[in-house]
Amino acid sequence: MRSVKMLDLHAQYLRLKDEIDAAMATVLERTDFIGGQDVKEFEKELAAYHGSTHAIACGNGTDAIQIALMAMDLPPGSEVITPGFSYAAIAEMCLLIGLKPVYCDLDPNTYLMNVEDAEKRITSKTRVLAPVHLFGQNAPMEAILALAQKHNLYVLEDNAQAIGSVYTFAEGKKAKSGSMGHVSTTSFFPSKNLGCYGDGGAIVTSDEALAKRCKMIANHGQSVKYHHEVIGMNSRLDTLQAAILRVKLRKLDQFAAERQAAAEHYDRELGAIPQIQIPARAEDSTHVFHQYCMVMETPELRTALQEYLKNNGIPSMIYYPLPLYKQVAYQQDVTLPVTEYLCNRIMALPMGTDMETEQLEYITSTIKNYFSTLA
Repeated sequence: MRSVKMLDLHAQYLRLKDEIDAAMATVLERTDFIGGQDVKEFEKELAAYHGSTHAIACGNGTDAIQIALMAMDLPPGSEVITPGFSYAAIAEMCLLIGLKPVYCDLDPNTYLMNVEDAEKRITSKTRVLAPVHLFGQNAPMEAILALAQKHNLYVLEDNAQAIGSVYTFAEGKKAKSGSMGHVSTTSFFPSKNLGCYGDGGAIVTSDEALAKRCKMIANHGQSVKYHHEVIGMNSRLDTLQAAILRVKLRKLDQFAAERQAAAEHYDRELGAIPQIQIPARAEDSTHVFHQYCMVMETPELRTALQEYLKNNGIPSMIYYPLPLYKQVAYQQDVTLPVTEYLCNRIMALPMGTDMETEQLEYITSTIKNYFSTLA
């Protein structure tokens, strides 16, 4: 059995080695390292995968959020409603460009944006709803889109963790995550479901005006070289990374199926342990398991189980240990009960595309052994 890692990128590379090495060699032969052919082709393929008309590749997922918000041309001090339980990128970019993040709580079952709580936080300054498709499944987009229409708000989907998941509307229509709002952003950080071998990100939209502005902003505010129409930034996906991502994009649905199979093993083996809550599935979304996050009965149990797993060669992670509104840089005077409950109890197990059955059995048997000692 291979040693257990949170995500085994080396095993995935070995599986794709011939295709990835060939793709990179082609770029090296062409020497079109910036804005090369593979970047242009990847943008077309990524847009088509989402059923959208535009994808704008950029330097990383955080840049993607900044570019998308800048493209909206919002008044200073505009409010962006987003979950208080998430990575810091949305809050960070809001504050960097003079906007205000407003934190809402989560649905207690799925841990996705609580739309009723979000609506209570809408004011005359609210301009954007920014749901996070957390851990691999879609936020409740039908309700979010209806709320945005009611209050004339932009919807920015943070799709960094759920690319490839599918949302089903009440009447049966299906849509890929990241294709339903005015604009979506994603990250190609190596650990993501669609990850490159460095940094990368993208914006996806079918809004022609937003697409045009995003392209300009990512390229120093210019659509024609040396003619700067808006204040922009320098954010590029290099061609080597685009070539790698083109290979991986073709495998993305297969990768999702493999992650789902690993999650099913965890569910089957751990679901009967009363002190563990296995990940809930949203009724209207598939789950592509960027992370497999369990919720422990108590904070003390989480600490003890993590230590036991570590001593047995099994890593684990906490996503996320502190609400955004309690972070020094982003703090606000707000209390979100579901968010705080999760921060104290959530724990992620190893997850990836190349997990061996033997590894999964070792992880789950170790966890069951731990709980048998508590009986």
